[in-house]
Amino acid sequence: MYELSNRHILLGVTGGIAAYKAADLVRRLRDQNAFVKVVMTLAATEFITPLTMQALSGEPVHLELLDADAEAGMGHIELARWADALLIAPASANFIARITHGQADDLLSTLYLACAAPKFVAPAMNQAMWGQPSTQTNIQTLSERGVQILGPAAGEQACGDIGEGRLLEVADIVSEVSNHFQCGALAGRRVVITAGPTQEAIDPVRYLSNRSSGKMGFALARAAAEAGGETTLIAGPVQLSCADNIRRVNVISAKQMLAATLKAVDDCDVFIATAAVADYTPVQVADNKIKKNAAEMELTLQRTDDILATVSALPQRPYCVGFAAETDDVIAYARGKLERKKLDMIIANDVSDQTIGFQSDENAATLITADTELLLPRTSKLNLAKQIIDQVGTRLPGHSD
Repeated sequence: MYELSNRHILLGVTGGIAAYKAADLVRRLRDQNAFVKVVMTLAATEFITPLTMQALSGEPVHLELLDADAEAGMGHIELARWADALLIAPASANFIARITHGQADDLLSTLYLACAAPKFVAPAMNQAMWGQPSTQTNIQTLSERGVQILGPAAGEQACGDIGEGRLLEVADIVSEVSNHFQCGALAGRRVVITAGPTQEAIDPVRYLSNRSSGKMGFALARAAAEAGGETTLIAGPVQLSCADNIRRVNVISAKQMLAATLKAVDDCDVFIATAAVADYTPVQVADNKIKKNAAEMELTLQRTDDILATVSALPQRPYCVGFAAETDDVIAYARGKLERKKLDMIIANDVSDQTIGFQSDENAATLITADTELLLPRTSKLNLAKQIIDQVGTRLPGHSD
């Protein structure tokens, strides 16, 4: 199984003789079943053509920051959000200096600032340039900011010099990026996640439900499995698929979801409740379809059991994570829910913003615990899920850095 399978890798290519190796890099990433989009600086196009990179990646190559066609389709911010990882290879001394100091004067440097995904930089330059104190300071600064520096390697260079500065071998670059996705934040842990809406029957053909798409819960299940967790996903009625390494339990009603959850959480380490469970269900369900006769119809509802509160109250309970989808006073309501249900963590998001949340592939949230609040900026739901899973993993009993 490839760790890069279905990953979105944004490859930045800067100017330097090592740019020709980027073609092999794209091919090897694609061999790992990764999706690759290429961004080139204008200097890079002097060493290898965009047509070559397009043919190998199967995607248009992005060159200009202010490209009217690109901005009308996938603008630079959308491109940054698309990425699961930003890999710059080769990275010239000039480009490294620019991103260290926050310049954003072309497409690739702008994407670097805008992209919230993990960043990898593979330097390639003359050995004397690599040895300059300014270059070493820049590399150290990027490393301290969390950028993963890949290489460089030592050996004979195109100019005839011998020393450090060669681009790390392509296979080693792919291996380093792949290793990142072997995240073990939940290795050896059992995780149960609920996702999607529930449907509460009124009669054989009608039901009460909500707008939940289940996308956030499915993204969390994928992220948890990729982080090494033995993952069970309890899914309401949604048309979404999940990987074979995720145990999926399909349910329809709130009652069914509660039963499946209580069965699954026995001896589990983490429970993440993303499902939008109906708060109320009809007291009586008609045996036959209710006819449209009267001008009005009364429907008596009763409260459903609170699944998250029930799990949180168990004598041997797992680490409990809830979600608070609110339209106003988001943080206050979320913190109240955290305290009232005695949760370990809650993820608050503003569903009044119709560009994120329900039905959308993107989301933004605030991660809240008893003593912390962490803003998680807008990104893809999968990237957001990975951030949440990483945060959960660091807070579990027995975790060590």
